[in-house]
Amino acid sequence: MAPPLSTGMQHPQFSRRTAVQAGALGLVGLGMNHLAGLRAADSAARVPRSAQSCIYIFLSGGLAQHESFDLKPEAPAEIRGEFRPIATSTPGIDICEHLPLLATRSRHWSVVRSLSHWSNSHTDGHHIMLTGRSDLPPGFNFTSEPKPTDWPSIASMGAFNAPQRPNNLPPAVVLPERLVHWSGRELPGAHAGQMGRAREPWFIEASPYGNPFWRGAYPEYTFANESKKPPQHADDRVYQAPSLTLPQGLSNDRFSNRLALLTEIDRQRGELEQTAELERFDFHRQGAVSLLADPKIRRAIDVTRADDAVQARYGRNSFGWSLLMAYRLVAAGVTLVQVNLGNNETWDTHGDAFPRFKDKLFPPTDRALSALIDDLEATGLLDSTLLVMAGEFGRTPKISTLADSFHGPGRDHWGAVQSVFFAGGGVRGGTVIGSSDKQGGYPASQLQRPENMAATIYHALGIPAEAVWHDNLDRPHQVYFGDPIPGLLG
Repeated sequence: MAPPLSTGMQHPQFSRRTAVQAGALGLVGLGMNHLAGLRAADSAARVPRSAQSCIYIFLSGGLAQHESFDLKPEAPAEIRGEFRPIATSTPGIDICEHLPLLATRSRHWSVVRSLSHWSNSHTDGHHIMLTGRSDLPPGFNFTSEPKPTDWPSIASMGAFNAPQRPNNLPPAVVLPERLVHWSGRELPGAHAGQMGRAREPWFIEASPYGNPFWRGAYPEYTFANESKKPPQHADDRVYQAPSLTLPQGLSNDRFSNRLALLTEIDRQRGELEQTAELERFDFHRQGAVSLLADPKIRRAIDVTRADDAVQARYGRNSFGWSLLMAYRLVAAGVTLVQVNLGNNETWDTHGDAFPRFKDKLFPPTDRALSALIDDLEATGLLDSTLLVMAGEFGRTPKISTLADSFHGPGRDHWGAVQSVFFAGGGVRGGTVIGSSDKQGGYPASQLQRPENMAATIYHALGIPAEAVWHDNLDRPHQVYFGDPIPGLLG
């Protein structure tokens, strides 16, 4: 059971009736996070926070800092690359010329140019940047898949430790697909790990996993993994609104059977205790079950049927639809949404990097992220929604060419430094935190770690620095492993 927010080691106290009601709802398999209404009286005191929700945009493969938010126009050609910086609406802040829409919105966002960790491995990097911990859990290796021994993801840690919101929505959602390596294994880091299956995010599967050697924002901006060895068949993935899957692997039959069992338990208990509190329990139980058919949630995920004007602003592709879905989910009341922009390391630009950024990656990203910022601002949600965008690492300072696979040059893996984008949710817009050296290879000032990024998210969501979560044996575990990034939040 996900305990209420705690500021110490004490065991949370619940009434017997709340415990009974919680156990009954657990039979449905919806998880303890849906008991916000039942346990409101038992929740701990809230703390000041700048954000109600967080959207964590993850760029699997690793965004090149030199081509995005930390250009080095004075460096030698083999370092600076082909792109030129353009001025943003904030004096003194330049970004890539192929991100013009974001440049005009710089008053809303900040960039940290000095985040660093030790690994150049995709597997390590995913776990590090999705959990906010630089150390790796016991038994972890470069071929690991998600395991119960993994550190909890930022999605689970942030959503299940933040102050509970008065709705029946899942607090954490991952979309539009799981991050699956080309070998077929799921990359680790996005799951609840040691927090247990009851604190798993809901994974919204908006598309069947396709050929792993097609990448990009399908169907408009796809490209072959290796330009000299393209797949023989076109990318045929279809983005579509999924049916909400039941948590913990419940099938529809098992769900129906559990509902029947719960109905029988209710009947028997009803013969013993016909009280107003039981009626209130029934109300919350029905609310949790109705989540599966809630029109608001159905609308939130059915993004390919959005108005034409909305789709035109976000883009009719997996990047645009995913960020539109994220916007609708936080508007509906979900606390933390992880959006994977690109599966199978789409941003892993070892080769043909410059045409891919210019023609395939930056156009849908620039459009969709700008539309998301605009919609959050227009609806008054930007101040209460923290946006974070990062990958598992940055890219090497020096350009190189893998001649066997690509026609043009790119950059390799580089954990030593990357740029991380922040917006909304109390972020001081028009701000740059930290810097990299002249070659963009190492932090030069205000070094930050993944722990600091995670702490910034937790702090914005109102999780106190002393917070702990309890495992199934009631052992306390800390939430914070670093301090929030200084100067980022107002």
